[in-house]
Amino acid sequence: MNHRTLISASELHHFSQPDWVIIDCRFSLANSEAGSYAYRHGHIPNARYAHLDNDLSSRITDTTGRHPLPDFKSLLKKLGAWGVSNHSQVVVYDDAGGAFAGRLWWLLRTLGHDNVAVLDGGIKDWQRQGYDITTSLPRIKPASFRAYLNDNLWLTANQVENQLARKAITLIDARTPERYRGEQEPIDPVAGHIPYALNRAFQLNLNAQGLFLAPDDLRAQFKQLIGNTAPEQVVHYCGSGVTACHNVLAMEHAGLVGSKLYAGSWSEWIRNKNRAVASVKA
Repeated sequence: MNHRTLISASELHHFSQPDWVIIDCRFSLANSEAGSYAYRHGHIPNARYAHLDNDLSSRITDTTGRHPLPDFKSLLKKLGAWGVSNHSQVVVYDDAGGAFAGRLWWLLRTLGHDNVAVLDGGIKDWQRQGYDITTSLPRIKPASFRAYLNDNLWLTANQVENQLARKAITLIDARTPERYRGEQEPIDPVAGHIPYALNRAFQLNLNAQGLFLAPDDLRAQFKQLIGNTAPEQVVHYCGSGVTACHNVLAMEHAGLVGSKLYAGSWSEWIRNKNRAVASVKA
């Protein structure tokens, strides 16, 4: 059985095979080394570590957002070094409900690798279930990974502008309502949202225990938001293109297949002062 959206802690514990590749994606926007520190002090057995800034993003420039898409050739080499082949079942996790692991889930799917799942509840639920963690580093057998890049899964800023003008897409902002409305902006220099965007904070995909809602519940909530819009016409964004992947994952898990990502997201959008900005006045 292949896992392509989520996998539970009990499933990973009981069904994991020696050739499965587990990748720890813990990260903190407040401290970029907190994730690697946490990994060194205890991780799921056999897990490798992927750093959001160094491994899953490329260098920031004057025109990009805070987490530009990685150089795919470099990422392919890293995946091979982590032991990922085209036949691998990959499991990714973090300690933030999938907020960061979702980035690598999305990147692998973009590279044509569908057998990748986010650990539901992450390392927190793993430990809550009583499963062991370790400080031992995994023994990795390097593999060859061939990409089948699907660049239709993300949009550029120009594509977002053009398709919004033609009313060809429905844009969903995954940030908190306060940031969407422009009342607060703790990270980026400009507050507000992209005009015509709807808001669904990615945290709404989770229950009180940090687990994803049931597929039927997610489906009902997204359908209420997007109405009759086809999933393929839905485009997600956030602050830097990371947590928006959480909403892509939630829709896929709900059977609403084919939504896309505006990879540059808000932090790229505001780099160009000619792009319109909206806010919600109290």
